[in-house]
Amino acid sequence: MDYRYLGATGLKVSELCLGAMMFGDRTDEQASMEILHKFTGAGGTFIDTADVYGEGRSEEVLGRWLKTQRRDDHVIATKVGGAMGRQPNDRGLSRKHILEAVDASLRRLGTDYIDLYQMHLWDDGTPLTETLSTLDTLVRSGKVRYIGASNFRGWQLQQAIDRCRQHGWEPLTSLQPLYTLLDRASEWELLPVCQNEGVGVITWSPLRSGWLSGGYRRGMTAPPKNSKLSSPGSHSWDRYANDHTWRVIEELAAVAEGAGRTMPQVAVRWLLQRPGVTAPIIGPRTPSYLDDLLGAVGWSLTPEQMERLDLASEPERSPYPYFL
Repeated sequence: MDYRYLGATGLKVSELCLGAMMFGDRTDEQASMEILHKFTGAGGTFIDTADVYGEGRSEEVLGRWLKTQRRDDHVIATKVGGAMGRQPNDRGLSRKHILEAVDASLRRLGTDYIDLYQMHLWDDGTPLTETLSTLDTLVRSGKVRYIGASNFRGWQLQQAIDRCRQHGWEPLTSLQPLYTLLDRASEWELLPVCQNEGVGVITWSPLRSGWLSGGYRRGMTAPPKNSKLSSPGSHSWDRYANDHTWRVIEELAAVAEGAGRTMPQVAVRWLLQRPGVTAPIIGPRTPSYLDDLLGAVGWSLTPEQMERLDLASEPERSPYPYFL
């Protein structure tokens, strides 16, 4: 596995990031440990979780695994901002919540420091200066090495970057956006901001909750049972079951066949070769699924194959002013 610098820092991370969202939930602890061993055995060093995943269980499972490892060999990322209780201050990006949340994450992870601490969501109720000054304090204290953001809009990301620069606070190192063959709106503003400002990009859901896994074909009228799409949420059937999606899936299948690869491998490989992307986050539910996803590294799509996928996945209608 190759390694890339995270944004404009000297921190090197593996070109694939292991997402631990399902640890302690859909993936039991034994399987989670096997996934972690396989990923690091293949050269992976970058692992992402969040305090809200499994209500803290993901961090706990990862922490128990870390106790068996040399801590400094791994880059551990987690997030703050989601709801961790029922009280008014158990969520968001206030100073109070961040200071409590970082200590709780450190306890669950069983470590003295977090490599990358990310704002999970924008918080309309907290002044941005309060959030960023608190994160700067965490870096200065040694509890956190780098800071980042997830699920920000373009103007929010640029404002956070500018505020850090204005006050001399620790700059944002990374952004974690949704970016897939089926979701390319990040190219309109988020990715250009990241490239212009030296912010690394670690993309989530590269297979869009199974849509690009090979299990969906034109003509289906409902998602498979027990899939993520079969339960309510942002990955709804109605949102993606359209002609554009079927065209992308058909072109992905054709490219995969021509390359002698699986559809998931090609979908992840496409991201690895997109400008500005540091590391896609892969979140396998089983060890065998990880084996497949690890096949996304060590080879390249040809320029012709990239162009086929680019053209097939280009959004049909870009909103104003992006179509100008």
